Amino acid sequence: MALPTWLTPSHGIILGLLLGFAIVHSGLAALRPWGENKIGPRPYRVMFVFVNIPLAIILITYFFNHRYDGFILWQFQRYQGVKAFVWLFSAISFLFLYPATFNLLEIAAISKPQVYLYETGIIRICRHPQMIGQVIWCITHTIWLGTTFTLVTSLGLVAHHLFAVWHGDYRLKKHYGEVFMDVKKRTSIIPFLAIIEGRQTLKLHEFLKPTYLVILIFVELFWWVHPWLIKITSQVNW
Repeated sequence: MALPTWLTPSHGIILGLLLGFAIVHSGLAALRPWGENKIGPRPYRVMFVFVNIPLAIILITYFFNHRYDGFILWQFQRYQGVKAFVWLFSAISFLFLYPATFNLLEIAAISKPQVYLYETGIIRICRHPQMIGQVIWCITHTIWLGTTFTLVTSLGLVAHHLFAVWHGDYRLKKHYGEVFMDVKKRTSIIPFLAIIEGRQTLKLHEFLKPTYLVILIFVELFWWVHPWLIKITSQVNW
């Protein structure tokens, strides 16, 4: 039986790219203790970054170039307020997505990369903020684009981050043992649930950090360069 014409090969390709990225990213994260013991924390972080960034660039470029592939499920772009909604919640998603930017020097391996067990700031709201940020990003962009390709991409990204929730907890438990289990009891995966249940207390002063301002500035800059990025990636014949 012939496949429907809207089911383009790009649907399968993006899932393959996402699977490859997930295996490499999570695999290298799992091998971190072994790798750091063999070559040191800084070289391992540099290797991790140099392997993952090209894969991420390939993913982003392919997504930009094929975002309108497939069947159009809905068209909300023409409705007033939808664009503002998408950009507002996209900005919120970045506040969840990039708590790791608090340690920029470690990301660049200038300072020695370490494994941290946080229970402050955004972790009080959600123990896995990157997963929540990715879900918000996927929902907003799927609403905006409304194609089956975007839906498939979003489902793949969310699946990867749901696995990362389990994987992250597993690695922290292995590293910190009962100390992590105590933190786990006082935090929640669902945003604000631990606060509502009285297991955690929100302290707003912990959010008064320059990093949050940097993220908001980044979102504003991304607003301006977004059309340029789409134009640049469209020149890549993928």
